[in-house]
Amino acid sequence: MEQKQQQIQTILTDTISAGSLKKLILSKPQDKSVLKTTGRLLTIGGETVLQLESFMRDGKALHRNIKAAEAAAEIAAMLPDCYRQLNILTTGGDCEVLSSAKGKITVINRIKSIGEAVAPRSHDRKKHHILDEASRYDFLIELGVEDANGRVIDRKRSKFRQINRFLELLDDIYHELPSEGELCVCDLCCGKSYLTFAVYYYLTSIKARKIRMYGVDLKTDVIEYCVAAAKRLGFDDLHFICGDITLFEPDIPCNLVISLHACDIATDIVLAKAIGMQAKVILSTPCCHHEMMHQIDCPPLAFIEKHSILKQKLCDAATDALRALRLESEGYKVSALELIDPEETPKNVMLRAVRDLGQSGAEKSKALDEYNAACALFGVTPKLAELLKE
Repeated sequence: MEQKQQQIQTILTDTISAGSLKKLILSKPQDKSVLKTTGRLLTIGGETVLQLESFMRDGKALHRNIKAAEAAAEIAAMLPDCYRQLNILTTGGDCEVLSSAKGKITVINRIKSIGEAVAPRSHDRKKHHILDEASRYDFLIELGVEDANGRVIDRKRSKFRQINRFLELLDDIYHELPSEGELCVCDLCCGKSYLTFAVYYYLTSIKARKIRMYGVDLKTDVIEYCVAAAKRLGFDDLHFICGDITLFEPDIPCNLVISLHACDIATDIVLAKAIGMQAKVILSTPCCHHEMMHQIDCPPLAFIEKHSILKQKLCDAATDALRALRLESEGYKVSALELIDPEETPKNVMLRAVRDLGQSGAEKSKALDEYNAACALFGVTPKLAELLKE
């Protein structure tokens, strides 16, 4: 065992000193209160350290920094008493370390070269976010993202990052919204409304805009909660409505439609409604692409379809690509963007659409022809096509 641990230590020493370590993952912990631990190289105060982040079963995430010179020996010593598996990911290849129930260690080293150095992330440089983690936000406290002192709760860090990223993507195209007058914003299938409250705060407190905002959802209990929360926060121009989004009509023309993780064809209903309202900007993050899984009939792609997991990935990508193309046929410029790190959630694609009044009829017709041809290729009739035809 000592020989194997020395081998592991040597591999880690080489990759850390060369700066080629992308990430390490310690899994199958002996301590059942721990889910896994990951490690990355960081620079803090000009010194390179290996930061370990342990994910706990109670939702907390614990951090610990180890000096780079000491990291290899300390990680190697954790096997097999603390963890039974270690994956070392480098720019020159990967290494997997496995430990049996009896403590036998197996090293599968696929690192072919030292690899190129990866610049360590720096914690010295203040990151630019719309929301500052060091600040206190009443709406985040109300939603349970921050505690009463304004500290982000550990198990809600991914939600905090998601909210920030969404606001950053909105900030990028804020200039596309009308620069004067009252803005109308609709969050369709709003759910618990993390983003509804965040966008309201961004537009009213950061951009100092007069807005009229609506959150619409079918769940009575969720809407009751959101109404009470908005009242406690004094968000007087934020209105929540329990009902079918297809029947909802705002009091004034809608400028911005947002939607986070509307499930399956609910995203199509949101997009169709946004197009019908001629929204200037649409920010939609789809979820659970089931429709195409049940419809697809494409013999040339049968070699993919026979593998369920690959079929699902194909249908996920194709569904959103079709949605983007159909939006283009309605006069929108569309970008497919990554909302958040896919390691945190696979539901991380945002469709960001901006209405382009200068788009010609010929351009719209071309996009529609491409859309129809693609639907025919896959043998599908998407819900979005049916809704827009109606």
